[in-house]
Amino acid sequence: MSNIAVMLGREGPSATIRMAECQAVADRIGGLELRFVDSELLVEEIVEQCSDAIAIFPAGARVLTPTVVAQLPNLRLIQTFSAGTDYLDIAALNDLGVDVANNGGANAVAVAEHAIALMVAVNRKLDVQIDSVKAGSWMAGVTGDRTEYHTLVDKRVGIIGLGRIGSRVAKRLAGWECELVYHDIVDFDDEYVQAAGATRVSVDELLSTSDIVTLHVPLDSTTRHMLSEWEFAMMKPSSILINTCRGSVVDEAALIRAIEGRDILGAGIDVTEVEPIEPGNPLPQMPNVVVTPHLATRALESEHNAAENAITNAARVAGGESPLWTVQPVR
Repeated sequence: MSNIAVMLGREGPSATIRMAECQAVADRIGGLELRFVDSELLVEEIVEQCSDAIAIFPAGARVLTPTVVAQLPNLRLIQTFSAGTDYLDIAALNDLGVDVANNGGANAVAVAEHAIALMVAVNRKLDVQIDSVKAGSWMAGVTGDRTEYHTLVDKRVGIIGLGRIGSRVAKRLAGWECELVYHDIVDFDDEYVQAAGATRVSVDELLSTSDIVTLHVPLDSTTRHMLSEWEFAMMKPSSILINTCRGSVVDEAALIRAIEGRDILGAGIDVTEVEPIEPGNPLPQMPNVVVTPHLATRALESEHNAAENAITNAARVAGGESPLWTVQPVR
C-alpha cells in the first residue's frame, strides 16, 4: 500500500510554512512520505504528480472533482485542514472508494472564541466604539440608543449544532451567567450534554425564545438557508444572530430584510454567501451588525492542530487503518 501523502495547494509563504509543520509531524510519527504539488498546474500534471498518493490534503484547492479523483487509483483519503468540506462531492467520492475527513476539531476553540467575541461586539457596539476612537472623535462618534447595549447576563443563548464548536461555545459561556439551550439532529450521550451545560429544546422554541442564536452546523443540502424569512419572523425583535459556520446556512437577503424591518436587532457574522463580500452588500454598514472576513479560525493553535490531525489521519490510512473524522454524504 502507498504511503505517499500530497499537500495540494498554491505555492507561496503560507504553503511553505504549512508544509514544514506537516513534515515535522510526519517525521515524528513516521510511516508517511509527504509531497507538495502546486494546484495551479494543469489538471493532467496534477494527476500525474498525485497518481501514487494514498492521501491528499486540498489546502485551498478546488480541483479534486470526481472526474479527477477517478484518475488516482491509489487514493483512499481526502483530508481537509478545515472543518468545512462542502466544496467536495462527498457522495461521488465515496462511490469511488475515497473517504473525506475534516480537521477533527482542530480550529474548534478558535471559532468558539470568535463566536463569543462577536456576541460581545454586537451587544456592546465595539465596532462603533473602535471606529470612533480611530476617527479621533473619542466617544462622540458612538451612536445608538442605550437600550441597544447589553451584557450577556441572564440572556438565553441558543446554540444550533452542539458538535465540536457548539459544545465549546457552551462550555466557555458557563461562567457568563447566561442560559444555554441547544438544538441538534444528533442525539449526544448524557455525559457529553452535561459537560456542555446546555438544555435541549426544539428548534422552534430555540428561535422564538433566545436572545442570541449562534450557528454551528456544516453546510449541506439539509442546512442550506436553514434560517430564512420564516425563521427570522419567529425570532425576538431584540435578538442577535451569530454565524461562524458557512454563509449559505443563512438566507442572506432574508437576513438583511429582517434587520431592516427590525424583526431582529442585529448580527455578528464571519461568513457570507459570496466571499469576499460584494461591494454593494449592505451588511457591513448596517447598525448592530459586525462582519469579520471568514477568519474565525485564524489562530496559531488551529494551524498546529490541523497539521497534527491531518498527518496523523493520513498515516492511519497508510498503515491500513480506517480514517477518523470522516464526513458522511447527504444523499
